[in-house]
Amino acid sequence: MPPNLIRSCLAAIAGLAALPVAPAAAADPVGTWLTEDGRARVRTEPCGPGKIHLCGYVVWGSKPLDETGKPKRDRYNPDPAKQSRPLLGHQMILGLKRNAEGRYVGSIYNGDNGKSYEVTVWSEAPSELSVKGCLLAVLCGTQTWTRVTDLLPGQLQGATDAAGGPRSDPEWIAKPAAPGSKGRPADGSTPAR
Repeated sequence: MPPNLIRSCLAAIAGLAALPVAPAAAADPVGTWLTEDGRARVRTEPCGPGKIHLCGYVVWGSKPLDETGKPKRDRYNPDPAKQSRPLLGHQMILGLKRNAEGRYVGSIYNGDNGKSYEVTVWSEAPSELSVKGCLLAVLCGTQTWTRVTDLLPGQLQGATDAAGGPRSDPEWIAKPAAPGSKGRPADGSTPAR
């Protein structure tokens, strides 16, 4: 092989190696997901003013009833007004914001103990959702939730805040946008955390 051709090939290979590598495109985090332990299904969807946040709702639970046969309630919630609501259908992912890396960050609520945790949610494959929760920003764990498309007995199927569907926390119920407000609610509010 002529030396000039070898140098040209090596230069082309070096040029390709120097090209920036784009991160893998994020998959859509919207859908219904089976939690890693199989105890719940969580539906994620856009929410809040302008639908730019990501919220999640428990739409199925493996044990939705308490020892008396009644729906389990959110009895550990620090907000007394929410302690009588059923756990099935409650909002557990609280208006996550998309960051520069295309991941969603914010808070997740655990109805089993009434505590909220910092969370980062992302999807790199259409069938999986990664959920990283942290306590005090140092004690972290990541779960992989699996996308599901079937329906199980007792699974909520209705639209959020409609009959047969999960319920938004009041601060995340979409309010109509004011004319010319670029998606802000008519009252000018921003959802609280």
